[in-house]
Amino acid sequence: MEYADTKDMRCRKHRRAPLAFGRRLALALGTACLVLASTPARAAGTVAGTDIVNMAQATYDAPGGGTPVTIDSNRVTIKVDELLDVTVVSSDPGDVIVGPGWTAQVLAYQLTNSGNGSEAFTLSADTARPGDEFDTTFEMVLLDSNGNGVYDPGVDTIYTPGANDPVLTPDESVTIFILSAIPDSAADTNRAEIELAAVANTGSGTPGSLFAGQGDGGGDAVIGSTGARDADSGFFVVQASDVRLVKSATVTDPFGGTEPVPGAVIRYQLVATTVGAGDLANLAIRDDIPADTTYQSGSITLDGAPLSDAASDGDAGSFDSGSIAVALGTVPGGQTRTITFQVTID
Repeated sequence: MEYADTKDMRCRKHRRAPLAFGRRLALALGTACLVLASTPARAAGTVAGTDIVNMAQATYDAPGGGTPVTIDSNRVTIKVDELLDVTVVSSDPGDVIVGPGWTAQVLAYQLTNSGNGSEAFTLSADTARPGDEFDTTFEMVLLDSNGNGVYDPGVDTIYTPGANDPVLTPDESVTIFILSAIPDSAADTNRAEIELAAVANTGSGTPGSLFAGQGDGGGDAVIGSTGARDADSGFFVVQASDVRLVKSATVTDPFGGTEPVPGAVIRYQLVATTVGAGDLANLAIRDDIPADTTYQSGSITLDGAPLSDAASDGDAGSFDSGSIAVALGTVPGGQTRTITFQVTID
């Protein structure tokens, strides 16, 4: 859209020239210097609502010599429209490994406003994509509230379409999480596709389509090359055999209490649970002794039975170079092994 400053429709003269030189003025406009206000370039282009201002100047010699005459043209202003564009990309480096029956499994995506104006986006998750090997049960979509790119339960915000659609400035990105439950029937090596889609709230459709007066900054909104809608998929893959390792600690102080003071004993417990139908071969557990503590010799146990510290005496346990280790061998799926050891706070 073009706008002409009505105050500048008449040429303004720094020095009034005789009317006889009107024809010379017309010739001088052909060699006028153009003055253009510039805006720093962004990946998304010039910010919507920016005024691009243009004015020409003409100069000519005054009759009989003296100071040259300079006149300005009218000012032409063009307001930059909002370009509606969005990009969605899976953030996971590859398939996310899951097991049958697991809940709250997370896929991550990056949503970027690749347009040039501030825009809100509506999100949707599709867990029933055609062509994959099983469908997950959708649980929720969340917004990365603290911007760390990692799903934090109880911290990240549950997304509700229409209530808290993410509003992004040009080139701004936000991480989106989709949580799903894996069905018990999912088989080893099966993959599930989960798609996140985002659409600009102002509108979407054929590139080049116009929404008059709805652009950020007061101009029009124009659909960009993405159609103001984009989507990308992440994938789960079932690994029927896996292990979950949970560590806990209890403290006993020298006075019969539970305060972690010097001389107190920390008893660490490691619970390894295999999941899935297959065996895990050569399963081994290793744990470094923490700084500012001393390992208590002979304190390693496996499922309540004591293990020695020596690596060459034939049992599963050992202590060497500041670490305890327990070799569990081949463990079938669905079993649990419990390891304990103790240290003293220095």
